[in-house]
Amino acid sequence: MTKIPLILTIVASNSGAGKTTFIEKIIPGLIRRGLKISSVKHAHHDFDIDHEGKDSYRLRKAGSYQTLVMNTRRSALLTEFESEPVTFEAAIKQMDQNVDLILIEGLKSLNFPKIEVYRSSVSKVRLAEIDSSIIAIVSNESFSCNKPVFDINDTDAVEQFIFNLIKQ
Repeated sequence: MTKIPLILTIVASNSGAGKTTFIEKIIPGLIRRGLKISSVKHAHHDFDIDHEGKDSYRLRKAGSYQTLVMNTRRSALLTEFESEPVTFEAAIKQMDQNVDLILIEGLKSLNFPKIEVYRSSVSKVRLAEIDSSIIAIVSNESFSCNKPVFDINDTDAVEQFIFNLIKQ
């Protein structure tokens, strides 16, 4: 039986709510529960993880469609999508699927289950009220909702919630 990872998106109505910090806090606890995790971070602007003058940069700029930079401990695969933009769904399918969970930071338009990070001092709206794919909310305040609401600092409860989703 082939393992299919749970793909879970951590979203907020706007930046600054703490999505990355929240993901950074729950990953160690999920790993302690025995889960193998991958993550996806959306870059809003043109970005480069390679730098001018490096051999890999030179090979990529010479026209390589893909450039693999690696050693025995880490690798990075750079792919140039010049002719047709690739969708996030397609790129996620290219990732190693031999994991239990793929956490996506942001990308609230994707059609995957989502956990909303809601902070009243930062968030403009509560996305759970308008997005049916939100399955839970983490917040710095309590309120009633038709979805589970977790204290943003109770990472153990959120980790257990995610673990239970995977083990279903």
